[in-house]
Amino acid sequence: MTLLILAWLGEQGVNAMIRMDAERLADNAPAWTFAASGGPLTHGMRADGRTVQQCMSVALARLRGSGLSVPF
Repeated sequence: MTLLILAWLGEQGVNAMIRMDAERLADNAPAWTFAASGGPLTHGMRADGRTVQQCMSVALARLRGSGLSVPF
């Protein structure tokens, strides 16, 4: 699902990425990061999570809060 979301965001003119940081994972910190900017987003945004699911759940809520109707 994450790849579909990234592709859809690209179609909307939004630059987006998801990343896993092994050092943060080793430190028992939230290792997954989603970042997006551009297109209809007034400001860039970032979401972190301990799992990819947690990270994307936060990211989707923030994207929707910014006015993007993500269809997934």
